[in-house]
Amino acid sequence: MLPDLDLNDVIRMRKPHPCGGYEWRVVRLGADIGLVCLTCGRRIMLDRRSLRNRMKTIVSKAEENDAQE
Repeated sequence: MLPDLDLNDVIRMRKPHPCGGYEWRVVRLGADIGLVCLTCGRRIMLDRRSLRNRMKTIVSKAEENDAQE
């Protein structure tokens, strides 16, 4: 089961993106999850099952991100 994700949550993946970044921001929720790499800005779409297998942890929730900005 995929943990509860909200828009603008920051997640850490198990393996790095080719640019070297591990952290991604959630920009779309639905059948597919849209992610943006925080290092290079690349956008990807993953289905929920792939994201569940590739995700390591949720780094910060949307409420925390809004408070920091």
